[in-house]
Amino acid sequence: MTDSPDSSGAAPADAAFDGLPLAPALLQGVQALGYARMTPVQAHALPAILQGRDLIAQAPTGSGKTAAFGLGLLHRLDAASNATQALVLCPTRELADQVGRQLRKLAFAIPNLKLSILCGGMPLQPQLDSLAQHAPQIVVGTPGRLQELLRKRALDLSKLRTLVFDEADRMLDMGFEEPIREIVRATPSSRQGLLFSATFPESVREISRAMLRDPAEVTVEGGERHATIEQRFYEVDPARKTQLLAALLLQEKPESCVVFCNMRRDVDEVAGSLSHYGFTALALHGDMEQRDRDEVFVRFANRSCNVLVASDVAARGLDVKELAMVVNFDVPSDPDTYVHRIGRTGRAGRDGLALTLCGPREQGRVSAIEERQGAPLAWYKATPLAGKPSHVPAAAMVTLRIDAGRTDKLRPGDILGALTGDAGLKADAVGKIDVFPTRSYVAVARAQATQALSRLREGKIKGRKFRVNRM
Repeated sequence: MTDSPDSSGAAPADAAFDGLPLAPALLQGVQALGYARMTPVQAHALPAILQGRDLIAQAPTGSGKTAAFGLGLLHRLDAASNATQALVLCPTRELADQVGRQLRKLAFAIPNLKLSILCGGMPLQPQLDSLAQHAPQIVVGTPGRLQELLRKRALDLSKLRTLVFDEADRMLDMGFEEPIREIVRATPSSRQGLLFSATFPESVREISRAMLRDPAEVTVEGGERHATIEQRFYEVDPARKTQLLAALLLQEKPESCVVFCNMRRDVDEVAGSLSHYGFTALALHGDMEQRDRDEVFVRFANRSCNVLVASDVAARGLDVKELAMVVNFDVPSDPDTYVHRIGRTGRAGRDGLALTLCGPREQGRVSAIEERQGAPLAWYKATPLAGKPSHVPAAAMVTLRIDAGRTDKLRPGDILGALTGDAGLKADAVGKIDVFPTRSYVAVARAQATQALSRLREGKIKGRKFRVNRM
């Protein structure tokens, strides 16, 4: 698959959005997301999408693909109709939440628009009640829950105009092929299909042939972005990988780092070992309860955890704008996955660093990566840690959990006001605030965390006392 701007009428990369046939309300949404010029995937995909063509696009995380398909589905939307007209399939609840937030920003100038996020891991009955009251024009969800809602006849896709497969490769990796096919059968043949994937194994190509009609094809490999990523490879005895990882973390001292493991069982073991060494490390994988996963995402995003050990699928919902370093604890099984992993660092014009630990049995995978890149890899030497280090950099922030949220009418401003008022903190000591339905999380500078916790427990938020704990 190649980038073919001539066949799709692509706009020049870095072109302005106002050169596209978009309604003024959508241009306001573009401004709300902070986009000034089009990214390569937007420039190459949007003309074909706006013409109504099906599309198959290979694009890395952080390339702007959500705005590309978001503008496309909103362009085809009839806000006066209460029918469900657009459906975005995502592999995880975290990614669905992220996509839903971006679509709401894009659509903020469109009146009376209803968007519903329908995912597993959440109670079913409230979703059934919401669908019974008023069908959403846009649905973002995970295949398993959407299949369940279709079988209960709670979701009607007969008027669907746009169907989006976001991160199709990971949905298939997670075993969602059967639910996806059932969902597609419930949509009209006239609907537009847009498929986005970071990698293109044969399973994705097969499903695209079955579900898309004469699609325009776009590949954006993010070459310019990858040029800012320094890649280092280290040969290591498998039994000493964890000690080498700890030594490299101490050497580089990244403010934020994701360590990728190929196997779920290794995620917990590596995170536990790093915690033993004194790092603020957390594990993230698909076997965790949803609330536990939410809390890990929150703590990593708000800088109260500086090392996240994750499996590939679980990390797909991670939305961190500035990731200093990525480590491949295991060499990934295919070069596309390697490119996708390292593409999470070095974004927004910033330099990134990607380290790969390679055991003797992983040399074949490294050779495939070298062949894909078309250039020799850079090999480095480092000494594994010999004992427990005495000085390990702590995360800059600490997270406080408040047992109250949106159902208690709590807002971020209420929490900030309590901390800067009765708690006596300066505003710059308060970091990211996340408010969920029944829980809220606030990051506080580590030096002020004990003071903030004590004052919040003794005082009130919005005139009420709530349970507050340090995580």
